[in-house]
Amino acid sequence: MAESYRDRAVVVRRHDLGEADRIIVLFTREHGIVRAVAKGVRRAKSRFGSRLAPFVDVDVQIHPGRNLGTITGADAVRTWAAPIVDDYARYTCACGVLETAERLAGEEGTPAPGLWDLTVAALDALANSDSGSDGTGRLPGLLLTAYLLKAMAEAGWAPSLFDCAQCGKPGPHRAFAPAAGGAVCVECRPPGAATPPTDVLRLMWWLAHDRWDYVAPVAGSRGFRAMAAQARGLATAHLQFHLGRRVAALSLVDARWGDDGAS
Repeated sequence: MAESYRDRAVVVRRHDLGEADRIIVLFTREHGIVRAVAKGVRRAKSRFGSRLAPFVDVDVQIHPGRNLGTITGADAVRTWAAPIVDDYARYTCACGVLETAERLAGEEGTPAPGLWDLTVAALDALANSDSGSDGTGRLPGLLLTAYLLKAMAEAGWAPSLFDCAQCGKPGPHRAFAPAAGGAVCVECRPPGAATPPTDVLRLMWWLAHDRWDYVAPVAGSRGFRAMAAQARGLATAHLQFHLGRRVAALSLVDARWGDDGAS
């Protein structure tokens, strides 16, 4: 008989089961994606309370089963729920982070500690993200773009942002094609490649390498909102091409991008 185990986790999805139970899809640090039942969690007096909810870092105990495990214990380590849920830009970006993590984590039970660490760091950054007033440039939309780029690097799909992804010719280059691996030179550019300004690819490089000291001085400049939107659009296109499917939560961010700029 399989033994129970403890792991750190974040909730990526929930499904109601019966009258009081719920299937919880967890992204755990040492066991990857795990599907487990939380019995009685929908009752008012549930011992799990709000701990098994999105945007909570939880220390969870799971008893494995043939198809679904059973959650037998859950203790909140830290929560980002209040600041994220109370702000639409933070909320949609955080949903994008969680769904991306679920897609990139791969098959159930496959450990992905590096991706888990990136995910909780992104949620923490979003909960404390800048409204634009403190000059750091750490706006929700930019934090999401940074997460997408770093998560793809963890998965081995990092786009080339300077040298040509096909022939290695030094950049900067003006074309970007997910199927080709990112930035491409004139000779290697495939039909239909995007042609973003080189400033967009430079911004993506800064975000992928946490160079917020370079982002901050230009975050309030004229045209930055459009540049930030293009950067996230290219990162999303690259992600979805390599996943072979859409990340639905990222389309919710699109709906608000023009209103809030980089957030």
